[in-house]
Amino acid sequence: MEWDVVEVVPKADLSMQVRFADGTQGAVRFEQSHLFGVFESLKDPAVFCQAYLDSGVVSWPGDIDIAPDAMYKEIKKNGQWVLR
Repeated sequence: MEWDVVEVVPKADLSMQVRFADGTQGAVRFEQSHLFGVFESLKDPAVFCQAYLDSGVVSWPGDIDIAPDAMYKEIKKNGQWVLR
């Protein structure tokens, strides 16, 4: 799929650069207000930086992931996706 993520570079400031299968690339940034519930453990930069790709999906230990299609849509439109 065009929205399969093929590269992710997480950063300690709770952001990451991603590149999709079709070459589209951009930034994803988590605001603290989004880091609750299932995303709570990502408040720790050491955990956040453990992001990896699982079949085209950005994932973290503990069965945490984010929707690549929504990420693709926002990055294609705005160059970034801010999770608030």
